[in-house]
Amino acid sequence: MNNTTELDTERIVYVTEDGVPTGETAPKLAAHHENTRLHLAFSCYLLRRGDQALLISSRAATKKVWPRVWTNSVCGHPAPGEPIEEAVRRRAAFELGLPRLDGLRCVLPAYRYRTPPFEGVVENEFCPVFVAWVDDDPKPHPDEVGDWRWVSWNDYARLLNDDVANVSYWAKDQFSQLKDLEPFSALQNGTSVRDNGV
Repeated sequence: MNNTTELDTERIVYVTEDGVPTGETAPKLAAHHENTRLHLAFSCYLLRRGDQALLISSRAATKKVWPRVWTNSVCGHPAPGEPIEEAVRRRAAFELGLPRLDGLRCVLPAYRYRTPPFEGVVENEFCPVFVAWVDDDPKPHPDEVGDWRWVSWNDYARLLNDDVANVSYWAKDQFSQLKDLEPFSALQNGTSVRDNGV
């Protein structure tokens, strides 16, 4: 199956305010516009095991939603009937070339946000947030990721507060809730952390 066909057939899952699927789905690209309905998604933060650096990525210029912005490691949408943890692993493999995620766990199970319009598109998601550990550098898919880098948690915090930097709405919004949770609170204090799977 080629990429165009995958994009054309990928579907998102509409949910209630509590994240419960309504039974309705829609084509992913067509469903994102100025009146995007609430749907299921995820965000994931990948930490490098050796030094706990955070992988951040810049969304490809060809992306319909929030192109060319820096954000957390990987985001995506579970397919209808797909467990969300499997969706995280699928998208990390597809977008970043990182099929192995160690210690994957959900840190914000009920995160929900709605963005202001960006280039005519509003994002509106019930979006559990995950963290996991990796050993390798990414090998990103060029249609998904325009650039990437490893940064310390404190450098990431500075990036989010830089008025000139082009950073996603959800990355900034999630930070206020993540900074006081493990493992991020330890990273902020310079404490070494380990994933649960090692």
